[in-house]
Amino acid sequence: MPLATAAHIARTTARLFLDSLLPPQCLNCNAVVDRPGSLCADCFSRFTFITPPCCEHCGIPFEGAVIGDLVCGACLTDRPAFERARAAFVYNADSRALVLKLKHADRTDATVHLARWLRRAGAELIARCDVIVPVPLHRWRLLMRTYNQAALLTNALAKLSGKPAVPDALVRIKATPSQGRLDRVARRRNVAKAFAVQRPAQIAGKRVLLIDDVLTTGATADACAKTLLMAGASAVDALVLARVPTSGAAFS
Repeated sequence: MPLATAAHIARTTARLFLDSLLPPQCLNCNAVVDRPGSLCADCFSRFTFITPPCCEHCGIPFEGAVIGDLVCGACLTDRPAFERARAAFVYNADSRALVLKLKHADRTDATVHLARWLRRAGAELIARCDVIVPVPLHRWRLLMRTYNQAALLTNALAKLSGKPAVPDALVRIKATPSQGRLDRVARRRNVAKAFAVQRPAQIAGKRVLLIDDVLTTGATADACAKTLLMAGASAVDALVLARVPTSGAAFS
C-alpha cells in the first residue's frame, strides 16, 4: 500500500474515532453535524451569505436586480479609503451568536473554519493582495480579552492562502469607546487618528488586505485604510466575516 494512501486512511480513521467520542458541532448553535466547521441545516437556512449584486466598493448587498453601476449611494457621495470590502454573510439576529462566540466566548477553535468562509467570500481580494493585516485592538482591551479575533482570522487565512500575514503592522494608539451605540458622525470621530503603522517597511508599496470580524458602516476599516495608505501602502481592501446591511450609509 502506498504511503500516501496509508496516511490518508490513518487520518480518516483517527477523525472518525474522535468524531465518535466528540461529535462535530454546528458553529452557530452546537447541534451535532456531519463534519467539523459546518452549520446545521436549520442555521444554514437562516444565514444570509452575501452574493452579487453588492456595492463594488463597500460590499453592501443590494436587494433585487440592479441596473447600471453597482455602487451604492453612500459610496458615490463619500467613497471610503479602502478600494473594496467584502463579507461572507449578513450580520443579523440569526448570525449574531456566531460572531459573539468568536469575539467574547473564547471560541478560537472556530477561526480555522471561518477563515475558509473568508477565503470563499474574498477570493478575488486575496488573489490580488500582497500582505494580510488585522484590525488591531487597543492594548488594554487585548489584555482583558486575551486575544484579537481579527488577528486569529488573519493568521488562519494566511495559512490557507499562502499570503504573508503581518499581525502587528497596525496598532491602535487610542483607546476608543465601543462603536455600538454611536451614529455615523460619532463613529468616524471616534476612530479618527486611532491607528498607527509600526511595520512600515512591510507595508510600503504593498496591496494590503485588512481583516476584521464585522463591518457595520466601515468607520474602522476606513480609518485603518487611511493610516496604511499614509504609510505607503499602494492600496487597501477589506475582508470581514459579517456585514451589517446598513441603509443609507456605507461607512460612518
